[in-house]
Amino acid sequence: MNDKSTTDDAMGADPRCGVLRVPGARLYFEIRGQGPLIALVGAPMAADAFAPLADELAFAHTVLTSDPRGIGRSEVLDPDAESTPELRANDLVHLIEEADAGPAMVFGSSGGAVTALALLEQRPDLVSALIAHEPPLEELLPNRDEQRAITQDVCVTYLSGDILGGWRKFLAQAGITMPPDALEEFFGPHRDPKTLADEEYWFAHELRPSTWWKPNLDALRGLSARIIVGIGQDSTGQVCDHTSRALAAELQLTPTVFPGDHTGFTDKPHTFASAVRETLAREFS
Repeated sequence: MNDKSTTDDAMGADPRCGVLRVPGARLYFEIRGQGPLIALVGAPMAADAFAPLADELAFAHTVLTSDPRGIGRSEVLDPDAESTPELRANDLVHLIEEADAGPAMVFGSSGGAVTALALLEQRPDLVSALIAHEPPLEELLPNRDEQRAITQDVCVTYLSGDILGGWRKFLAQAGITMPPDALEEFFGPHRDPKTLADEEYWFAHELRPSTWWKPNLDALRGLSARIIVGIGQDSTGQVCDHTSRALAAELQLTPTVFPGDHTGFTDKPHTFASAVRETLAREFS
């Protein structure tokens, strides 16, 4: 590690934890294992959500996970600044260089897939392969204007103080169904203050910049040999199924089906890790 980061030796060699200073933020990260580098990227999902998958992959890889800026243990200097894909991609540049094992294979999920696509645009030299798992690129949909208006309404509803109302609208837009009692359990205002603060930051500063981001399709077409567009086998009909298929069509790629739904890597990490390894070996060996 260089002098821009601090490490926590108490955690031992696996994982190695640190905080990296980057423009406008201090990024918490973890590094596991040895071998070719894989970066697991979320937004707003943080390092803890990827830990089981990271543990599975660390047997044969160096695995980098992190909390995106403004989320979890990654602090921002300006809490009112937007968390754009370009800004988070630049954060990944610093993190991959800090790992000192690149170029990286990158698995990005949801908003993290948007971040990873922005990284590939900015620094293709740092990305050897990219699995973009269900990026919510609303701008690629035929009804993009309608989707943009819905997303705006979702954020305004949540930020007005109607937490459950915001989540109801978000899940309806995403095409995800949840029993009313489960909605209260998972998203009610009774949760711990840090969780609620991270969630508010996401609705205020990250959701709209991520879903409204317009990829440079010409640049990505020139790099399409490095890209896999992933879709969960249980995500059929959801908005991220549609956005992922739209991206694949623009890049003339056939989507790859992965286990589970939008968060399949958290539900069955062993099965999902096997799918990741098999996909990378098949496409890039």
